[in-house]
Amino acid sequence: MNPLLNLVILGSTGSVGTSTLDVVARHPGRFHVVGLTAQQRVDVLFEQCRRFRPRVAVLPTEPRAAELRRLLAAEGLVTEVRVGPEALCELAAASEVDAVMAAIVGAAGLRPCMAAARAGKRLLLANKEALVVGGGLFMQAVAAGGATLLPIDSEHSAIFQCLPEDRSTWARRIDHIVLTASGGPFRQRDPATLHEVTPAMAVAHPNWVMGQKISVDSATMMNKALEVIEARWLFDLAPERIKVVIHPQSIIHSMVVCRDGSVLAQLGTPDMKVPIAYGLSFPERIESGAPRLDFEQLQSLSFEPPDPRRFPGLQLAWDALRAPAGTTAVLNAANEEAVAAFLAGTIGFGAIHSVNARTLDRLPPRLGPSHTLDDLLELDGRARDVARQVMRELAA
Repeated sequence: MNPLLNLVILGSTGSVGTSTLDVVARHPGRFHVVGLTAQQRVDVLFEQCRRFRPRVAVLPTEPRAAELRRLLAAEGLVTEVRVGPEALCELAAASEVDAVMAAIVGAAGLRPCMAAARAGKRLLLANKEALVVGGGLFMQAVAAGGATLLPIDSEHSAIFQCLPEDRSTWARRIDHIVLTASGGPFRQRDPATLHEVTPAMAVAHPNWVMGQKISVDSATMMNKALEVIEARWLFDLAPERIKVVIHPQSIIHSMVVCRDGSVLAQLGTPDMKVPIAYGLSFPERIESGAPRLDFEQLQSLSFEPPDPRRFPGLQLAWDALRAPAGTTAVLNAANEEAVAAFLAGTIGFGAIHSVNARTLDRLPPRLGPSHTLDDLLELDGRARDVARQVMRELAA
């Protein structure tokens, strides 16, 4: 019998959070959901609390917490409802917790991820921004706390699954890695027409079911740019040893090119439940609920280089990694602001890259060698101010 794994899900109402609970539900007696958190979908969080009976639920504001308390009381449920970012960190680091699924989107997930890392948890990292913003500081927290860091992004999970458990052997095995990208909904669209793209068009991903922000990032390939940055830290690779190729079928999730020329790849249907199940059960494997890959139905697997005219933001990943520390945090903050403005209808699709590039130009970081988490978050705030100013200028 496997010991019961006490689990917290940060961002339980999003696509990764709901998929995690789907996997958990398939294995009664193996996982105990201790805590769930959400940003605003109180109705969904309530249904999750009713089904999984967590000890704690966390929401960002008191009005939303009061609404959840009312719903829980009406059902006679005793889940404790807490409020705010400190409650997130306390839950992630709680002594009774064994594993934390970090599925909060954006830089907002950095503090609770750091708390879980420092507390030595099994940290299932779906929040790529923790590494994009936190970088070396985050990896230091993982090492100092003795945490087990397991990537949940399908690409990074694929790389991880292709490598031996002994991380000390990775450097001498790997020549480079190849992150695959679907190319999103505009892979074949005339670049001259991208200014006509609407939010509804951008979130209509051809292969994956994801939240709005990540779907827009996939359409611009900024998602892949952030994944390049994440891979640099997860696998301790120089930027030039990370490549990207478009693979429209999303069957090969990424590849390791070994020093002897061998290529190791992880394949599967495009379903996040596969890397989630692997992270939950590592080093074992459990049923994920994802459909099996049917090789008899596969007609082709194709690859192509990313077109810089359609995806100009991709190169920013390597530029930011070679720039002073903190540049990747500036890039992430600018992109979060630009995508939010695009989804709100206040800037066009093509302006997302302009906002990102101009913010990087205007705000070169000046972090000291011993910078702190507060320094990074202060830089994140300044970058957002600069990005908003850039957007006002573009609208003028």
